[in-house]
Amino acid sequence: MQTGFRLNWSPLKEPLGFVKIVEWLAAVLAFGTCGGYSGRNVLSISCDGNSTETLPVIFSYPFRLSRVLLVENDTNLCNQTVAEAHLIGDSSSSVEFFVAVAVLAFLYSMVSLLVYLGYMHVYRDSDFGPMFDFVMTAAFAFLWLVCSSAWARGLQMVKDATGATGIQSTLHLCLRRLGACEVTEYASMRSLNISVVFGFLNLIVWFVNAWFVYKESRWHSQKVNARQVAGRGPGPI
Repeated sequence: MQTGFRLNWSPLKEPLGFVKIVEWLAAVLAFGTCGGYSGRNVLSISCDGNSTETLPVIFSYPFRLSRVLLVENDTNLCNQTVAEAHLIGDSSSSVEFFVAVAVLAFLYSMVSLLVYLGYMHVYRDSDFGPMFDFVMTAAFAFLWLVCSSAWARGLQMVKDATGATGIQSTLHLCLRRLGACEVTEYASMRSLNISVVFGFLNLIVWFVNAWFVYKESRWHSQKVNARQVAGRGPGPI
C-alpha cells in the first residue's frame, strides 16, 4: 500500500469532505465572534437638584467581571464619597472553554482536510483512520453541546451583571437612592449572541458529520455485510 501524499480534490465533492469545510468555517466564526470582545455601558445617576452624573462601565473578554472596577475608593459622586465597587460575577471559565473547543475543532478540521485531500487512499485502506476520526468527531459534537450551553448561561450572566439591576446591587449609592441609577447606553452584544448560535450550529454540523465518518468505518461495513449475509439466507441443501 502506498502511503505517500497524493493530492486529490474529489473528497471535497463528497459529504465527508464538504461538511469538514463547514466545520472549519463554523469553528472560526464561533471563536471569532466572542474572542477579543469589548463593550461599554453608560450608567446615569440622578443626583439631588436635578443634576446627573454618568459612569462608564467597560467590560471585555474573558469577562472576569468581578475584576472590573466601577469606581475607585473615595470617589465623589453626587457630592457623596463612594467606596470602591466592582461588577459581580465571572464568566471567564465558560467563554474560555467555548473558545478552546472552537480552536481545537478548527485545528482538527484542518488536519482532517489535509488527510482527506492527500492521504485518502491510506485513510480508506486502514481501519484505524475512520474509527479514530469517528471517535474524535463524536467527542467534538459532545464538547460543542457542553461548551455552547455553558457559554449561553455565561453570556446571560454578563448581561445581568452589566445591566441596571446588576450594577445597583454592587454600587451602594444606587442602593441608597433606589431608582436613581439607570443604564442609558448599552453595548451591542450582537456578536456574542451570534457566537452562541454558531456554537449550537457546530453541534449540529459535527453530529451530522459523525454519521458520514461512521459510514467509512469498519463498524458500519461489518453491519452492512452482516445484513447482506442474513438476507441471503441458508443455501440449498
